[in-house]
Amino acid sequence: MELLLVAVLVVLLVGAFVWWRRERAAREARSLADVRADAQRWYERLGGQVMNLHGDHPAVRQALVDAGERYNAAGSQLEQARTVQQYRLARETALEGLTYARAARVALGIDPGPELPPLAAAQGAGELTRERQVDVRGQTFKAGPQPGQDTPYYYPGGRFQGRPVPAGWYSTPWWKTALGAGAGVVGGLLIADALFSPAFADPGYGYEAGYQEGFGDGADYGDQGGDAGGDVGAVDQGGDFGGGDFGGGDFGGGDFGGGDF
Repeated sequence: MELLLVAVLVVLLVGAFVWWRRERAAREARSLADVRADAQRWYERLGGQVMNLHGDHPAVRQALVDAGERYNAAGSQLEQARTVQQYRLARETALEGLTYARAARVALGIDPGPELPPLAAAQGAGELTRERQVDVRGQTFKAGPQPGQDTPYYYPGGRFQGRPVPAGWYSTPWWKTALGAGAGVVGGLLIADALFSPAFADPGYGYEAGYQEGFGDGADYGDQGGDAGGDVGAVDQGGDFGGGDFGGGDFGGGDFGGGDF
């Protein structure tokens, strides 16, 4: 009788274990399907923007080039993705591409569309709120909150060698790896110091006085942004950001994570 009870107990335990394994596998499959569908949704939305937006303004062309790079990177990531994290990186890259598409719409003077989810790589970087111009070793660098003939390069915000770089429009993509093409022998950190630190430029334009002197939205996230790109890629990943100019690229297919960062 005791042997029968033991046998029944063993059968019940084995059955419970098999049921638990199957349920766990089903949950993981559903989770994977959800993140895959989410990444695919943003990727397809980016594709529509890339195909339908056109313009001759240098800022428009450059933003669309960057968006197209993230679109290609996100597509490649989606094809190779097998895990939840890989699909999240593809999503980040697509989102980074959409930030560039949104910038192109701004440069075209049309409605930029609905707000996008924030990029992980850009968390804590803030954004430019006024125009800046500095001279560094005989070269002039400009930046501002709006596109212009002299500032055709959009940057969605992120980190360059650990330093926050605010979102905005720049005269030169100095944050890219191949600095020789645009910044000559001038290092990216030196340019960042000149643009954003009072040590090189006018006093009061540091991060502490950012809201008054043209560098907004970064203060609330300063403690969070240091490793924000790590979870998602930098951009985020098939782009300048990991799929973007940071990233990744909408942070894994931007300039961070698969990108210039």
